[in-house]
Amino acid sequence: MTIKVFGHKSPDTDSTGSPIIWAWYLSEVRGTPATPALLGEPNTEAAFVLKKWGFDKPEIISSVSAGDKVVIVDTNNPAELPEAINDADIIQIIDHHKLTGGLETKGPIDITIKPLACTATIMHNLMGPNADKMPDNIKGAMLSCILSDTLEFRSPTTTEQDKKLAEELASDLGVDLSAYASEMFEAKSDVSAFSDAELIRMDSKEYEVGGTKFRVSVLETTAPKIVLDRKDSLMESFKTVAAEDGVDEVLLFVVDILNEEATMFIPNDLVKTVAEKSFGATVSGDTVVLPGIMSRKKQIIPNLAV
Repeated sequence: MTIKVFGHKSPDTDSTGSPIIWAWYLSEVRGTPATPALLGEPNTEAAFVLKKWGFDKPEIISSVSAGDKVVIVDTNNPAELPEAINDADIIQIIDHHKLTGGLETKGPIDITIKPLACTATIMHNLMGPNADKMPDNIKGAMLSCILSDTLEFRSPTTTEQDKKLAEELASDLGVDLSAYASEMFEAKSDVSAFSDAELIRMDSKEYEVGGTKFRVSVLETTAPKIVLDRKDSLMESFKTVAAEDGVDEVLLFVVDILNEEATMFIPNDLVKTVAEKSFGATVSGDTVVLPGIMSRKKQIIPNLAV
């Protein structure tokens, strides 16, 4: 039986590239047939990476069944996975997020969760000497995942291991690391074709804090004005997205990669309270700039308070 390898809903570059990397490793090195899958359309940066390194877009799936063997990467949160995930035979999890809980397995499994910036870096560790067998396109996917998740090493989640591996991969591929990162971020910043709801869900995860359910959305860009100019319509769409997704509120952060800051949208008093309690912000309008805030995983989610 072919193993399905997939990451979280609203797939970013790591949740698009890592399934490809691990499916290659399982199939070509371990001799275990595996195929990558996605739980939604890849974002613009991930789509650029697929084209850049010559990959076909993996099949987009919406559900799994009891007969499926699956490997979960870049998440361990049931809210970010198919509704029937516990019906499937989960055989492995590779992740770099906090342990959420709620997944059930049919037997003992292989779990690796490490405090690194990128799932692909963990995969490189797990491959050991077999990492030398990676073809250039798999190396390119791995490099892309690391640059995306670290924001070219600007993110506080970055470790020396992530940075060293990215530099080695870039050298092997003959790629100018900074120039390639700029290409990726430019692709990520091109959001003109997306509706407000699509933008809100593009890089978004659900979290519950003090009994309040939030959809926490992050848009990382080198051109924040493009998103900020849509502020009014985006905030109006928060209500529809929250109702459709069964959450109480949407929190949207527009991360300015180059200036290393985030602009948080403030549509109501609840979100104003969250901004003030969580980040010590002084809110006087419908947005607030949060200097140095770059990472949802390390700086946003752990600090959320209501």
